[in-house]
Amino acid sequence: MTPGTIRLQDAGVCLNGTPVWQHVTGSFSPGSMTAIAGANGSGKSTLLRAILGELPLSEGQVLFDGVGIRDIGYLPQARNIDRSFPLSVTDMVLSGAWQQTGAFGGVDQTVRVRAAEALRRVKLEGQADRMIDALSAGQFQRLLFARLLMTSAPIIMLDEPFTALDAPTTEDLLELVREWHAQGRTIIVVLHDMHQIRTCCPHVVLLSGGRAIWGETASILTPGTLQRAYESPQGSWTTAQP
Repeated sequence: MTPGTIRLQDAGVCLNGTPVWQHVTGSFSPGSMTAIAGANGSGKSTLLRAILGELPLSEGQVLFDGVGIRDIGYLPQARNIDRSFPLSVTDMVLSGAWQQTGAFGGVDQTVRVRAAEALRRVKLEGQADRMIDALSAGQFQRLLFARLLMTSAPIIMLDEPFTALDAPTTEDLLELVREWHAQGRTIIVVLHDMHQIRTCCPHVVLLSGGRAIWGETASILTPGTLQRAYESPQGSWTTAQP
């Protein structure tokens, strides 16, 4: 493998004894931008969590060449974050610098300046002292991106980062993703919007029926393939293996 590659080799995950997907083989090359697509329940978020090591594989393996889980910056679904915890917007952003400061390390002025700049980049500079439970859904998603701006991780994984956002917020945050990709980072993003996938992601992993089709977006997202994936998600597939 090329250094910086993440590869799934004949991988599978079961939840409560039921296979989510099986025999998945493919690679995320360094500097690539790949969308994870598929109908609801096809295992898109499961794929990210398996790469992160949060879910055990039932078969196969996830291989890292020259990188590891610590080299991944992760943006989870906002609905999975407990916003009742008493945390300020600034403190939430500062938590994104834990790889530099350590889990219990002090935060110096340099890190605080970076945090302020991250909030400015996502247009939340006027919200720095508010508590996170006081933010709107769009503001909270901007906050999650600000936290991610604090990391220099070469791999960025995002789980449904634009769901339920208005068009201006989506475009602002999508521009940050484009910037990360232009910097040479590897981007792996769960998306539902086919227009976003086609215009932003040269590669796609399409999950359906417990299998994956993995390859170039233009060749994978054909009308026939999408119909099978979304109208007959339990149908049989021939899995592409790059």
